[in-house]
Amino acid sequence: MGLKCRFHWLSRFWFRRFSLPKRTLLVALACVVYLCFAMSDVDFPLQNRTGEKLGVRSVRPKEDVLVPTRSNVVYITLKYKRLKPANIRGTIRPKLRRKARRITHEHQESTNGKRPHAQRDSNQPDSRSKRADSPESSIRIYSRTAPPWLSAQDVATMRVLAGAKVVRVHGNTTSRPLLILGEESQNRTHLCRGPCGIVHAPVDSVEVFAFHLDRVLGLNRTLPAVSRKLVFLHGGQPSPVVSWEPSLYPDDDSTVRLTWGDYQRSLKQRCWVKNVAPKPASSCSTIHHYEWSKVALFDFLLQIHNRLDPSCCGFRPRQQDACYKSGRHLECADHDGIQLANIAHTERDPRHLVLTVNKGYFDRNEDNLDFRLLEGIKELPELSVSLLRSGRLREKLLQSLFLDKTYWESRGGRLGIDKLIDVIEKRAKVLLTYANAHGIKMVPMSE
Repeated sequence: MGLKCRFHWLSRFWFRRFSLPKRTLLVALACVVYLCFAMSDVDFPLQNRTGEKLGVRSVRPKEDVLVPTRSNVVYITLKYKRLKPANIRGTIRPKLRRKARRITHEHQESTNGKRPHAQRDSNQPDSRSKRADSPESSIRIYSRTAPPWLSAQDVATMRVLAGAKVVRVHGNTTSRPLLILGEESQNRTHLCRGPCGIVHAPVDSVEVFAFHLDRVLGLNRTLPAVSRKLVFLHGGQPSPVVSWEPSLYPDDDSTVRLTWGDYQRSLKQRCWVKNVAPKPASSCSTIHHYEWSKVALFDFLLQIHNRLDPSCCGFRPRQQDACYKSGRHLECADHDGIQLANIAHTERDPRHLVLTVNKGYFDRNEDNLDFRLLEGIKELPELSVSLLRSGRLREKLLQSLFLDKTYWESRGGRLGIDKLIDVIEKRAKVLLTYANAHGIKMVPMSE
């Protein structure tokens, strides 16, 4: 009853308060407002569903482009996944990655009781499924070919060391354990019949840098090395893994026994130059004369003293250095009798050295460099010196080191790698100045 009274009162107020034209205008205005709200509710979903037709841009992954300050190499990192890699000079994402992911997906379906989409012939080996069980290699090559200073065998060995399945580990973690890689059937009766690698401590990451520097300089005297994370060694930290060379380790036949005095006398006799056999009474070893020039240049740039200067006679050692702890620096009083170390060659090639245990130092100050490594050297390899003079060492080292993703990231990316190359470039200038002051010749060394 009350509701009817209120309605009767409102209707009387409406007709007395407003005339007919005003009432008509208010009704029309109310209808317009109602239509505006109705159209806005319909319009927004249509715009969202047809955003492309109305000119709304879709969001694409961003690209961070890092342009080297002193080279022509461009390195690209993607925040989102790309279906097609960017065209980068000197480097293309391996095509095996997408296949490996697809095979892993099929393997998961088969384990869940689902039938794979395709069946392989049972007589053919399923190499793809074997690869799917192995970790993905961290070697990245973003071009059709690798850099020219790396051979096809180098790249193949790097991929195996970085991503092949670990069958077992020989040795213990206190020394340098040997990784047996590949398939169990290949290494069942032999220590290392298939591919193998020696794991160094994480602090010896310079082994990876040394390998790439050796190849860039055109020396080709080190064994391939990569950085790899192993959950069962060193707490999963990135560790250098160096390719195993069987003929270097079974016995001492591949080790050259030389004292510092014998080494200096052999330099004067220019052993095996022009394939002339040395006299039996000479101080010559089986090593060709040019090998010492290559070692001296390589060791000076990295300040590796444990080969030609194992007693630290050419610089001021720190208390934490091994030669200081063992007291070997006291042997410098009789320097001619100091025994050289890590002078090795393979059984099939006794004329050329194999540079192992490349423990270099980037924190050695320029006023404490080991110039003893250059003592007695009268020639340097022309190809290597021309690269140092050209100013392209940084460009090539960046291209080469970028291939090893694990090492690149463990050193702090481009910024960290640049700092390491800064050290090498400064030492290269010192080396060139020393060579010019001492009249050292640049000689083609194809041997």
